[in-house]
Amino acid sequence: MQQRVLKVLEFEKVKEQLMKHASSSLGKQRAQTIVPSTDFEEVVLLQEQTDEAVKVLRLKGNVPLGGISDIRPSVKRAKIGSMLGSLELLDIAGTIYGGRQLKKFILTMVEDGVELPILESYVERILPLMELEQSIKHCIDDNGHVMDGASDKLRSIRVQLRSSESRIREKLENIVRSSSAQKTLSDAIITIRNDRYVIPVKQEYRGTYGGIVHDQSSSGATLFIEPQSVVDLNNTLQEARVQEKLEIEKILFELTGEVAEVADSLLENVNILADLDFMFAKAGYSQKIRASKPTMNNDGHIRVFKARHPLINPDEVVPNDIELGRDYTSIVITGPNTGGKTVTLKTLGLFTLMAQSGLQIPALDGSELAVFENVYADIGDEQSIEQSLSTFSSHMVNIVDILNKVDSNSLVLFDELGAGTDPQEGAALAISILDEVYNRGARVIATTHYPELKAYGYNREGVINASVEFDIETLSPTYKLLIGVPGRSNAFEISKRLGLKEDVITRAKEHVSTESNTVENMIASLEKSKREAEAELTEAETIRKDAQTLHNELQKQIQEFNDKRDKLFDKAQDKAHETINKAKQEAEEIIKELRKMRTDQHAFVKEHELIEAKRRLEEASPNLSKKKQVSTAKVKQDFQVGDEVKVISFNQKGHLLEKVGSKDWQVQMGIMKMKVNEADLEYVSRPKPVETKPLATVKGKDYHVSLELDLRGERFENALVRVEKYIDDALLAGYPRVSIIHGKGTGALRQGVQEYLKNHRSVKSIRFGEPGEGGSGVTVVTFK
Repeated sequence: MQQRVLKVLEFEKVKEQLMKHASSSLGKQRAQTIVPSTDFEEVVLLQEQTDEAVKVLRLKGNVPLGGISDIRPSVKRAKIGSMLGSLELLDIAGTIYGGRQLKKFILTMVEDGVELPILESYVERILPLMELEQSIKHCIDDNGHVMDGASDKLRSIRVQLRSSESRIREKLENIVRSSSAQKTLSDAIITIRNDRYVIPVKQEYRGTYGGIVHDQSSSGATLFIEPQSVVDLNNTLQEARVQEKLEIEKILFELTGEVAEVADSLLENVNILADLDFMFAKAGYSQKIRASKPTMNNDGHIRVFKARHPLINPDEVVPNDIELGRDYTSIVITGPNTGGKTVTLKTLGLFTLMAQSGLQIPALDGSELAVFENVYADIGDEQSIEQSLSTFSSHMVNIVDILNKVDSNSLVLFDELGAGTDPQEGAALAISILDEVYNRGARVIATTHYPELKAYGYNREGVINASVEFDIETLSPTYKLLIGVPGRSNAFEISKRLGLKEDVITRAKEHVSTESNTVENMIASLEKSKREAEAELTEAETIRKDAQTLHNELQKQIQEFNDKRDKLFDKAQDKAHETINKAKQEAEEIIKELRKMRTDQHAFVKEHELIEAKRRLEEASPNLSKKKQVSTAKVKQDFQVGDEVKVISFNQKGHLLEKVGSKDWQVQMGIMKMKVNEADLEYVSRPKPVETKPLATVKGKDYHVSLELDLRGERFENALVRVEKYIDDALLAGYPRVSIIHGKGTGALRQGVQEYLKNHRSVKSIRFGEPGEGGSGVTVVTFK
């Protein structure tokens, strides 16, 4: 990519914003040197890296990157044998610890089920190097001071140092507190000069304490003297300090040697941490500008939704949809210089540079960008004072350079093409340049205010017009891009709004050609149609979403209904089984009692009659299997319109309306229509054709069921058998109520019949007949 293009499209400003999100100097260096890649596979990988880092920030909020430093210069010095300082060693220990913490953080997320294949592969290469870190931490504290415990010898030297300092202070404090001190000393303090303890003595008493003069005050009235009594102690202290320094250097050399032993591993760790810090810097920037990952292609296709320029205030920027490279490869944005056209150029150009650098773009999900070998731009005032070139000449120098290099794998951005010269010649040049770039196969976006180019998009295949919407009411552009609508002049409307007289405007319109008026009216109509179409599209999309929501809700309700039905069926089945078991137990008890009565009272009850009664009771138990077993072998069906089918996934029946694909049918299920694959359908039945000939029907003598049953004269056992069959026939006939005539007699038959009816599962109630119905000789039965 040309450095000039990066500057014109303000990619440097994006890099400055990106650097603010790096946690260390390592990440800042990577952000500062970021450049767009032209290798498709590399761009895809860069986008995947950023997307994984965004996922981590979205789930965790932040990443432990603290303590990491650029230790590469120190490690390289250690490799050649130079001694490292304590602070350098401390940075190395901190970087080792930071890398280990980051590795633990990422691997913990992976263990929790978060898929981070790229980040996982990076952190797995980080070596822990805990021995070196512990060695440094054992010898150097957090302030970079070598601790006493770094070695036994250093501890001994430090003890001697503190002892010598204590003895010196004790002797000097005795001098300072003596009775003569007020007279001989200018101040009762102990201070240090040339690393030796001294006291301030007045000039006239310089011989009182003997010793060595190390300094004097600016006035010369005070001398800083090391008394003779502490000279030997100060000498001992100095010797201890020299020994301490030598021991510290020895310790630092040893630690430096340990660093040198693992120098290559440290440098590898640093490079990995630099990559990771850079990835998370891109992720942080993505969150800041509310960006999304674009889908990359190598075919020159561009399609971005609600694109926002990342350097414009988010509260002011107007999002736009831009598409290029499929139905058309050139966009010509026409219209007056009212703003917005150049922003569109820069937005698309900057998006391309950002995406090819692995940065996400501030647009909606689903946006798509292409990887270009080169991006060329001729934007802004290119007047060159140094070369004494006019604006037009400077533009043409740049355009000539572009035409010499452009190919089918290029994105070209022209701002105000052909401006700065005679309008007719400029328009002709602009058309010729656009044709040349188009014929080379490049993707082009050009802006111009020449009216001659408004027809350019209509006369050439692969080229489309566009404009930036202008609000006449506010006399300002809305910055909304209108693809397919050329720009039109608003000079008359603006002049009218600003107060220019109507007659002046009318005379001006007379000077405009009929062709121009026709074109302007056509453009106005196009703008109106496009606005109406967009409004209708928005409304249609809202309706579609509402319908989808309703569809999902209906499916949910059907599923809930099926679940509830199954639960009720299970509950009813359990209750039915419980009732049947109870009835069987009661029947067993009755039979036992009858047998006992026969034995005890010699009642006339035959054994085979008891067995027959029990058999009938068992046969009366309904088959309550929950679901009908269906053969698992699926037979291929030849479905036809009108067939009744079962939709297996919804467990609902419906009818086939029409075939909408090779294997798909539109099915009507109640009020809902839906598309269903044949694999999800089960054939139920097919409507029978209407017969034109009457069919003869044969009915048996037992077909009709009477509304009453006469049991008079029947024996008790036969009467119960007839009652049982009659009740079943009446239920099948759908009668709500029947009458059983048993007569009055002794009451035994009446009592037996009524006992049977009370325990029948389908009988709601029984009563004696009214006087007009037969009185107590008749029992009226009402069914459930």
